[in-house]
Amino acid sequence: MLREKVISAWSGIPMLLLSIVMVIVPIVAIVLIVRNTPQGERPLLVIWSFAILWFANLVAMAGYFTVQPNQGVVLTLFGRYVGTAAEQGLRWANPFFAKKHVSLRVRNFETSKMKVNDQDGNPIEIAAVVVWKVVDTAEAIFQVDAFENYVHVQSEAAVRNLATTYPYDAHDDVTVSLRGNTAQVAEELKREIQDRLQVAGVEVIEARISHLAYAPEIASAMLRRQQAGAVIAARTKIVEGAVGMVEMALEALARNRVVELDGEQKAAMVSNLLVVLCGETAASPVVNTGTLHQ
Repeated sequence: MLREKVISAWSGIPMLLLSIVMVIVPIVAIVLIVRNTPQGERPLLVIWSFAILWFANLVAMAGYFTVQPNQGVVLTLFGRYVGTAAEQGLRWANPFFAKKHVSLRVRNFETSKMKVNDQDGNPIEIAAVVVWKVVDTAEAIFQVDAFENYVHVQSEAAVRNLATTYPYDAHDDVTVSLRGNTAQVAEELKREIQDRLQVAGVEVIEARISHLAYAPEIASAMLRRQQAGAVIAARTKIVEGAVGMVEMALEALARNRVVELDGEQKAAMVSNLLVVLCGETAASPVVNTGTLHQ
């Protein structure tokens, strides 16, 4: 595998000044020779030498290129990788070098909304935002074809694979789900995308799900399922709390000897308390004006 090799290209300012001088001097010299020398005595060899020098200088001017901040220029010579120039500013290198500018800036994109089946087989819609940058220009250019498209395709493939690995929602506190464990899922998504893009010289800075929903054809049914699950969970908590309160009440009555109740009376009291605590509507109290047994 090719690895990035940073080289130092010549500064372009001194070379530009030299090029300007080398363009002007041969022209002035040829004009002076032509004007001051009779036609039959003109040194054609000298004139041709200046002309060749002027033409060579024009060819050398093709070696100028600029390097922007957070940019690398990949240099190749007849198909052979020479190195990457990373020093910003006007630079000069062999005019026969082929130059490919690669941005090292941080980039981001959002994948398309894809319809896939989660771990439970439910069709869902999912999309993700991926933040990335190139860290090895040689790998980005030579290891893959069109590395930007490679990043997009592999990121979408990773998102699809992630969606099939986890369920959309969990019905307990142990199972990892796409909706309930966003931080853990995002870390797993980042790791998988990084593994896929390692060969392209790309570093994934962040990957996070940006859109997550049930597919339209089952959205209403799954919403009712979620509501039913929420109701069951709420009822379970209410019943657990009510039973605990009844136990506390019976223990407090027995400990403080407020009243002594037999088994039937305790059963009636428990029944009444559970109805009051677990009922959906507020209980309407009934005042007993008779004895306790009436």
